[in-house]
Amino acid sequence: MRESSRSMVERLSSYRSVLCKLKTLGFVKVFSDNLGDALGISASQVRKDFSQFELKGNKKGGYQVDELIERLNEILGKNEVQDIIIVGCGKIGTALMNYNRFTSEGIRVVAGFDTDPTVIRPDARIPVLDLSELESFVERHGIRIAIMTVPEPPAPQVYERLVNAGIEGILNFTPMQLRSSGSCLIQNVNIEREIENLFYFINLQNRE
Repeated sequence: MRESSRSMVERLSSYRSVLCKLKTLGFVKVFSDNLGDALGISASQVRKDFSQFELKGNKKGGYQVDELIERLNEILGKNEVQDIIIVGCGKIGTALMNYNRFTSEGIRVVAGFDTDPTVIRPDARIPVLDLSELESFVERHGIRIAIMTVPEPPAPQVYERLVNAGIEGILNFTPMQLRSSGSCLIQNVNIEREIENLFYFINLQNRE
C-alpha cells in the first residue's frame, strides 16, 4: 500500500471516530472545518478526501453525521464482522486477543496460533491452536487478515506460511520489517521505533 493511500485510510478512520463521538453528543450536522479542527488538518483537506468518495455536503448545511458514518462504514468495511487470527500468543498476542475494543469495532479474533505447547488451548473462548493447523484453519474459515506477534527469528517463515495459506493482509508486530508482496499487504508496527520517534519530537520541541 502506498504511503499516500495508507494516510488516506487513516484519515477516513479518524473522521469516523470523530463523527461517532459527535453523534453521541447529539450532533446531526457537521462542517468540514469542525472535522479539520478535531484532526489538526485543513478544512480543504477534509473536503478533498470526502470528494474522492463522493461524500456530499453543502456550505450552508454541512454534512449529515448519520449519512457520513454510514458511508464511511461501507468504505472501511465496518458493515460486516471481520474475522482475524493472531499468530504468536505471547504477551502481546494474548493482550490483543483480550482487547475488548475489537468487538465494538466489528473485529473478531477467531483463533490464535503458537508452537509452544504450554499455551495451546483449543477449548478456550478464543482457541489457541498449534501452528501446524494454520493452513487448514485459514482455508476452512476464509480468513483474510492476520496479526503477527512472533519473535524475530521465525518471522520470515511465519510470514511465508501466512502468504501461502492465502492471507491477504498482515499487521506485523515483530521486530522485523516485512515488505508487502503482490498478494499480501503488510502494515509494520514497531513499538520501539514509535517510542523513539516520540522522544525525538519531544526533545526537538523542547529545544525550540
